Amino acid sequence: MNDSDGLPSRLGFSEPSIAGFGLTLAGFVGLMGIITAEVLYPDYSTRQDISDLGSTRPPNPIIHEPSATIFNATMLVTGALVVLAAYFVYRSRDSRGFPLALAVFGVGAFGVGVFPGNVTPWHGLFAMLTFVSGGITVVLSARVVSRPFSFLCGLFGGISLFVLISVFVYGLVVGGPSPLEPLGPGGIERWVVYPLIVWLPAFGGYLLADDRDVTDDRHG
Repeated sequence: MNDSDGLPSRLGFSEPSIAGFGLTLAGFVGLMGIITAEVLYPDYSTRQDISDLGSTRPPNPIIHEPSATIFNATMLVTGALVVLAAYFVYRSRDSRGFPLALAVFGVGAFGVGVFPGNVTPWHGLFAMLTFVSGGITVVLSARVVSRPFSFLCGLFGGISLFVLISVFVYGLVVGGPSPLEPLGPGGIERWVVYPLIVWLPAFGGYLLADDRDVTDDRHG
């Protein structure tokens, strides 16, 4: 790899490897940050919304520290890492739609950290942006990776979008309870969010391994 390819960074790492590192770290920070905030939140139940960790919704918002600070910081760091990774994916791969969706996903997560649950309507808007763009991003990633990993990308993104859409279909069209209702709002939300969090280090690892293979081929 040389400078004319636009791949090496001044730090000595290639752009795909920086993107892969950022996404893997984002997945780790996102998962462990949520778990840590849950543990420190008094009597927290996973049936509650994930965003309750930052603040519950008005009119009587409840904020528990240090859970709120941990959760909001987690979203800020995760979102920033995803946006950074999207930039390097855009520079290193000829797939404009996917990096754009990835960047929007990161902006949505960052916005969730900026606007906790008690800040309406912005929190809800950024949360929805994260869910929708995240699912679309993961589905689109299936087009830029090889098999069989592409099948997993389609599966993770498809599950997230399917659960999200089903909530709106049953709530606005059918007008009845969703079959997932026994999971509670938090359980349903986790079926939307966790496939996205699992995908982050998986795709990050793919970029790291793919870049290693290219480097080995060039120097072999």
